[in-house]
Amino acid sequence: MADIDHLRHVLSGLGVHQKGVLLVHASLGGTGLAPTVVRDALLDTLGPDGTLVVPAFTPENSDTSREYRLTTEGMDRQEREAFRASMPPFEPAATACPTMGALAECVRTTHGSVRSTHPQTSFAGLGRRAADLLSDHDPFCHLGERSPLAALYEADAQILLLRVGFGVCSAFHLAEYRMTPTPPTRTYRCVVEEKGNWIEYEDLDLYDGDFELIGSSLPRDLVSQRELAGKAVVLVGMRDAVDAARDRMSSAGARRSDVQM
Repeated sequence: MADIDHLRHVLSGLGVHQKGVLLVHASLGGTGLAPTVVRDALLDTLGPDGTLVVPAFTPENSDTSREYRLTTEGMDRQEREAFRASMPPFEPAATACPTMGALAECVRTTHGSVRSTHPQTSFAGLGRRAADLLSDHDPFCHLGERSPLAALYEADAQILLLRVGFGVCSAFHLAEYRMTPTPPTRTYRCVVEEKGNWIEYEDLDLYDGDFELIGSSLPRDLVSQRELAGKAVVLVGMRDAVDAARDRMSSAGARRSDVQM
């Protein structure tokens, strides 16, 4: 269990930049802290000119997602078709992001929050630069140069992994778009605007199976680490992390497809 004072101490000790931009992935289970408390502590640490951003991904509206595959496993064709027909469309102002955790959903639903409009890999944010950083998200680009990740990189954002590992570090996907050679693409599908209105598009064949290894190989001087309720809390500069991941991916050669949006 943790308390708000300890959380504030951890954030201060890590070196979160006041007035900065912070991309947060979090797991609050076991901390005893309400997501509103954590949100407020993060915003207080950033200060009135800072910006808090979280992933607000929605695999629930896609039939090419891992979520869909797991949910429909064991169904017959008729059951799968019925389930697919019932899948909710993406609505930026209303669609929840339950797989992203309580903090992400808290930020998304906070009055004044901004959300990017990609129907599967949106981001939500609060603070001075949220609207600017999240305004440009091409619906056919998950997490590349036409997504908020590129804007966050240019803004010199920091990444906070709050009791989660590098395996969920979404910024590493930007490195995939920048690696050499460029990975292959594949087809993605999701339902948007109203039931029955599906879009299909080609984008990078995303893979997160080596993210934990890449994170563990980052130079130690790039990473700050503390502990909260028995698990690590890690802070790293996004530019450093993405550049290092890009170089590691490029030198590793072929990488197996694993992420399915």
